[in-house]
Amino acid sequence: MTLIKPNTKLVTPAKDDDDEPLVPKGAKETEEYLKLLPKPVGYRLLIRPYQPKAKTKGGLYLTEKTLETQQMTTVVGLVVKMGDLCYKDKEKFPTGPWCKEGQFIVYGRYAGARFKTKYGEHRILNDDEIIGTINKPEDILALF
Repeated sequence: MTLIKPNTKLVTPAKDDDDEPLVPKGAKETEEYLKLLPKPVGYRLLIRPYQPKAKTKGGLYLTEKTLETQQMTTVVGLVVKMGDLCYKDKEKFPTGPWCKEGQFIVYGRYAGARFKTKYGEHRILNDDEIIGTINKPEDILALF
């Protein structure tokens, strides 16, 4: 059992009304979100790592440190943007692309360059760093 120390700062990431991580909703917010993010160049992909809920099923709020650790160690993300050369190398990808925009993928824990925006952490990965594709990110549990 882990106890929260008296002066521990509880999680304060951007959240919507349901205590979920901030996700753009509607065409206007999505457009703003996409303009805020860099466009990956060449054979790189822009990934938004899966963000776990700030509150457990039992109603406990996770500390900021716990959420940051979970986000940093997650190996699941959503493909937000793809560079113009992604999966164009026919020798390297003879069967075609391994993933597409809007798809959840699995990648190496330390893969890519990490950066944060007001929407949370993002990564830029090479097209060949994708390990697999999945349907539901909740099915892959973070090891930390």
